[in-house]
Amino acid sequence: MIGITDYITNDFKAINNQDTIAVVQEFFNDVHFSHFPIIEEGVYLGSIAREDLETFDSTKKVSDFRYSLEGFFTRTNTVWLDVLEVFAKNQTNLVPVLDENNTYVGYYQIEDIMKFFHETPFLKEPGGVIVVKKAALDYSMSQITQIVESNNGKLLGVFVSELDVESVEVTLKITLGAINEIIQTFRRYDYEIISEHQEDNYINNLKERSDYLDKYLNI
Repeated sequence: MIGITDYITNDFKAINNQDTIAVVQEFFNDVHFSHFPIIEEGVYLGSIAREDLETFDSTKKVSDFRYSLEGFFTRTNTVWLDVLEVFAKNQTNLVPVLDENNTYVGYYQIEDIMKFFHETPFLKEPGGVIVVKKAALDYSMSQITQIVESNNGKLLGVFVSELDVESVEVTLKITLGAINEIIQTFRRYDYEIISEHQEDNYINNLKERSDYLDKYLNI
């Protein structure tokens, strides 16, 4: 099975801090990266941003602008979801990778991490997606799991997809099965169902009654 570290690449060597800004600008003209790592004698110093280069004096060296480098990175033992978070928090399409000794080993590209994500069972395996909502102080991951499994469902993945001070939304991917029973059990435990489901008899019954009432009132 392919692990996330299989996506570490060195297709382009890290930029040396003694290179001129002109060299870096030329490099960025040929690639689509938003950032790229800067090293000094093999030590990672930070990443230079494409948009910053427009304001730099092209005759100076990268080391003259060390203050502007962004220090984000991930490690070879970081799990893929945390790697994805680094991408999101820093609004970048490239993240440098360091080992446990802080040695620069390469970088991840967002396209590769998304490819890895799409190969996880959460997306790849067939199943149903349910989004539930409850007061932030009242929801319980253990309860959510119990509701699914008590109805003979199996979780392929679960994560908090929305969160504020009042409420939380949780997205679940489950193996196809008793979707309607799972939905009704969530309702009995005061979870609001955010997603729509053809199997949801509760919604279908309400709609049928609403349609009947509309027809009655229009007679």
